[in-house]
Amino acid sequence: MKVLVYSSKNFEIAYLEEANRGKHKLTFIKDVLSTDTAMKAVGYPAISVFSSDLLSNNVLEKLKGFGVKYITLRSVGHDNVNLFTAQSLDLTVANVPAFSPNAIAEHAVALLMALNRRLILSNQRVKQFNFDINDLIGFDLNNKTVGILGTGKIGSVMAKIMHGFGCKLLGTDVKENKQLKIDYNLEYVSLEDLCKASDIISIHLPLNTETHHLIDKKLLEVMKPNVIIINTARGAVINTIDVIDALVQERISGLGIDVYEHEKDIFFNDYSQKIPNDDLLIKLNALPNVLITAHQAFLTEEALTNIAETTIYNLDCWSENKETENEIRFKIKTQKYADRII
Repeated sequence: MKVLVYSSKNFEIAYLEEANRGKHKLTFIKDVLSTDTAMKAVGYPAISVFSSDLLSNNVLEKLKGFGVKYITLRSVGHDNVNLFTAQSLDLTVANVPAFSPNAIAEHAVALLMALNRRLILSNQRVKQFNFDINDLIGFDLNNKTVGILGTGKIGSVMAKIMHGFGCKLLGTDVKENKQLKIDYNLEYVSLEDLCKASDIISIHLPLNTETHHLIDKKLLEVMKPNVIIINTARGAVINTIDVIDALVQERISGLGIDVYEHEKDIFFNDYSQKIPNDDLLIKLNALPNVLITAHQAFLTEEALTNIAETTIYNLDCWSENKETENEIRFKIKTQKYADRII
């Protein structure tokens, strides 16, 4: 099968080629999928897209017109795809349901530890042979309360890790994970109660109409002033303006993020020679108690291998006119944390 791979990154090409083993004709392009670049899919029955590619109504209609039948996502999240439109156009969409929960959860812990123990500031000083340790005070994680928003695959790993540190665990989700309650004494509480009680809040929720700007001024005001918020899920779960205000006013202690609300067209690109025109990102980056990484939580050998193998598996199924269990379809859901419609 001929496949056009949009938004291909240097770090992933070798993994995709290894998983493919010459079965499909993969064409890699760096272009992000948009209304302008959709025409490049002419002649390709299948395309592969990244989380930064936006599959809006217009884009999907163009892809259909150009002969595309299959879309395989190199990601778990699919909030960048209008599934209703895709389904109505008879476009088959599949994702990578779980490439490495460990990678994401471990990165969340890395952000937390770096913030708590002031590792960035410490390293900057030592690079200049300044071994002063003033202003580098952190806190023990042992006996601290960690609130986990979303206790699915990634949230469950986060619970396991934080339990190992000796933390008390609180969780919130639409469906309770009974095993987490048994294994790690995780207690399910309301979102507001979690925010009131937690010393650390780690976000592992999908982005949808219910979770968009879930962390806003109202919730930030009930949090502990020493709380550290970690987000490795989706940027727009946090209201960026509100969290900047809370940081500046010292109503929360720190923020560690691997995702950013307006990261599209910024992340995965080099702007070192020209700072992007984004005042909120500039403000966040300037705050000493904010640590930002460039959507790299998934970036481990194991995760990249799983993403590549699942992507090729989806293509294998389609080339044999079979369904893959990774296909995702539009469903009307009303419950909290349901699939987002865009």
